[in-house]
Amino acid sequence: MYNKTIKPSLGYYFAGFTDGEGSFNVSFRKRTDYKFPWKISLCFNISQREKPILALFKKHLRCGTMRQRKDGIWYYEVNNLDSIVENVIPFFERFRFLSQKKKRDFAKFKKIATMMAFENAHLSKDGIMQILRIRRDMNDGGKRKYTDDEILREFE
Repeated sequence: MYNKTIKPSLGYYFAGFTDGEGSFNVSFRKRTDYKFPWKISLCFNISQREKPILALFKKHLRCGTMRQRKDGIWYYEVNNLDSIVENVIPFFERFRFLSQKKKRDFAKFKKIATMMAFENAHLSKDGIMQILRIRRDMNDGGKRKYTDDEILREFE
């Protein structure tokens, strides 16, 4: 569980920082070693040049990893479903976003995380179709490696 004793001023700073610099993503990866042709991964991440800010996120959320790109940019990311459900979601339910876009993306991310963690929606074609519908306009559609049609075609 995330650090519940975090001071509100720091918690709201993190929420504001995430509002501008963070993202909630749902990705599909093609797999041949799974029962289904796709592995669905959820990821909360933030990138920044300054490592100390991201290290504070890691410390207070009590999960995730940090890595540095060759160009000096640091990434903090949480892509473990249990950590997302137990740490990330409760934190951002407590310290909410101001922008409508981030509120929307977080609500969709939370819905998909709940479907995966408690309903195993990612383990059925119908569940995957629901996840695709929910994710469709997250991050304003964003650039995706696979289209929804390509993903669904693998089930035929």
